[in-house]
Amino acid sequence: MPADAEVRLGFVTLEQFLRQLPPKLTVLHDGGNGAERLRWVEPSELEDPTPYLLDGEFLLTAGLPFLAQGGDPERVDAYVERLVRARVGALGFGLEPYFDAVPAAVIQACSRRNLTLVAIPQTVPFAAIGLEFSQLLESDNAKTFRQLADTNRQLMRAVLSARPEHELLAALVRRVPVWAVLVGADGRVRARGSGGAHGTGPVPGMEAAALQPLLAKLLSGSGPRVELDSFDDAGSALVFGHPLRSSRDANLGALVLGTEAPLTPAQNSVVSAAVGLLELLVRQRTSGSLAPSQLATALLLHPESPSTGGTRHVDGLKDLLAQSVSSTRSGQLRVVQGINLAAAVRGTGDSPVRELLEWRRMFDTKLVEITDFGFAAITRLKVDDALLADVERLGWGLVVGSATEFAGLAEAYQRTSSLRGRVRTSGHSVRVDEVTWSLTGLLGSEAGAMLAARLLAPVLALEPERRDTLLGILRAWLGANGSWDSTAKVTGLHRNSVRRHIRTLAELLELDLNQAQARAELWIALQYVQLPQER
Repeated sequence: MPADAEVRLGFVTLEQFLRQLPPKLTVLHDGGNGAERLRWVEPSELEDPTPYLLDGEFLLTAGLPFLAQGGDPERVDAYVERLVRARVGALGFGLEPYFDAVPAAVIQACSRRNLTLVAIPQTVPFAAIGLEFSQLLESDNAKTFRQLADTNRQLMRAVLSARPEHELLAALVRRVPVWAVLVGADGRVRARGSGGAHGTGPVPGMEAAALQPLLAKLLSGSGPRVELDSFDDAGSALVFGHPLRSSRDANLGALVLGTEAPLTPAQNSVVSAAVGLLELLVRQRTSGSLAPSQLATALLLHPESPSTGGTRHVDGLKDLLAQSVSSTRSGQLRVVQGINLAAAVRGTGDSPVRELLEWRRMFDTKLVEITDFGFAAITRLKVDDALLADVERLGWGLVVGSATEFAGLAEAYQRTSSLRGRVRTSGHSVRVDEVTWSLTGLLGSEAGAMLAARLLAPVLALEPERRDTLLGILRAWLGANGSWDSTAKVTGLHRNSVRRHIRTLAELLELDLNQAQARAELWIALQYVQLPQER
């Protein structure tokens, strides 16, 4: 197999096929075309089979045409000449029943016309040769399909990288024996790919000089097309270019490729895929969806416009917002914030572009921001439980905002931001609609339990009876706003006993209970401690 067999997206060659055949077959003349494509194996006893042949076929004959020619060297030569003109890949001459050896005239004619000639013994039926080719072709096709699938995955990964155009050209030249140059609509080089597994590339300065006539055609014409040229430089015997066009057929640039030999159908398929992806990239960059950029420009230049702008201006902003989230002007919106809960596990290897596109896809919106805590998005989706589960499986937690409209987005963002700490602490997503908007509700049970364990640690460490008594008195005293008499009435203790217990608590906790902040923190912490009567 050739050295590049693992990366070549090719076809069955004559050399491959001959290696698969039984060793009893003898190559009487090697036409030097072993690396060329073998299209099919075709038996024929016609004196002129060429009208029924495709180029690159392996023609099989038992010699019947030569019986009719009576061994006339000129007629034999004319027969072989017709095969060569029809671009037959090789002639297989079957021995028996007509000949026990290949006639000398046939050997001489094939040598003179440089047509590969193979002698086939009687023990090898023509049907076996055809079956062997079919099996080899099927195996090669399966291999080619696997290679194409793998190549397409590489191209798609390149598109999602931080430098998609450069990475896409690099992936292309690794799998197809070409060099590649990407130019913009101004004719300047944007990216290039050369070397790869094939060690070919345009000579320095070629883009600026020799390629200009080709680029002029590509950037001035219209419609899908391929422009061809040829150069004497290594790897440039065949140079061809594809225009990159907008959806309205405006020229956005061109991809120029160079190679030493025509590409196989599979290789051309890879090139077509690369052209399509590059066209998508330049369309997204130059035209794409204009709504998000228009909306961003309007808000950057006139940040006050949502609240101070006229009705017509605000309605225009609403329309741009609706287009950006695939909604309508009156459609409900939600602010969603994502917090990465598994950063240590996931690492930081994901491309920001890949991550951005993934969130845009999942929430069906173009309005996504990558932030230091994760991401923020504006979406028309309600974010149902199925979507929430999909995000959580990726190691993320969400704060899902309430339904709002254009004017309420800033407030909605503030509300979701206030719950990020709760998600990070608890490891669970929250919905703004389900949160009790009190201090304890916003803090959450996990964070509240942590606060109680830290602040009340000296008391919680006491024996249960002593602990529960002190915590009950502290809660009653704080609930009575520090009133000794009210606390004594609630607890059934004498007011002096209450004073003694509160002094004990202050010493244990090392807090000045006359300070409002200390009392407030203790009151919050006590909401997360269950007393015996509450259990």
